[in-house]
Amino acid sequence: MAVYPQSDRGQNKMSESNNLPIAQPTQVLNPFLHDLGVEFLEMENGRAKLALDLTERHMNSWQVTHGGVTMTMLDVVMAMAGRSLSDDLKGVVTVEMKTSFLQPGGVPGGRIEARGHAFHRSSTMCFCEGEVWNGDKLIAKAMATFKYLRRLKSGENMKKLYGSD
Repeated sequence: MAVYPQSDRGQNKMSESNNLPIAQPTQVLNPFLHDLGVEFLEMENGRAKLALDLTERHMNSWQVTHGGVTMTMLDVVMAMAGRSLSDDLKGVVTVEMKTSFLQPGGVPGGRIEARGHAFHRSSTMCFCEGEVWNGDKLIAKAMATFKYLRRLKSGENMKKLYGSD
């Protein structure tokens, strides 16, 4: 099981499958997921789970979960599922992702859960599927392809590769 650094929120969730602590996204290592409030629930054996308690800031103009929030959850949970198959937890980048929205994603005060499954991998690529659920309602499904990469140490490496504005 992948273990993430302890959250600077001081929260350590327990894995649903084996009761091992899974540290949460931190402001330093993943500020975007930390800011969204994403909770890591599980990451092992080609499967992963995330959850998000919905607030006003996650809503679109119709007061339902913004599609970008749903797609972020799908992208991250599938990437985690793919990474869980790599012994050295290589990083992955999304090469392609297709999402189908089936119904509105939830309202403030609700909770959505993303579930990912890596169903095939090669030495350089991983193929995954994901779902986002609002209780017993399936709200979105996705399939994606990820490329395994050696993990970059920091955003500074990206600046060296691509420059900065």
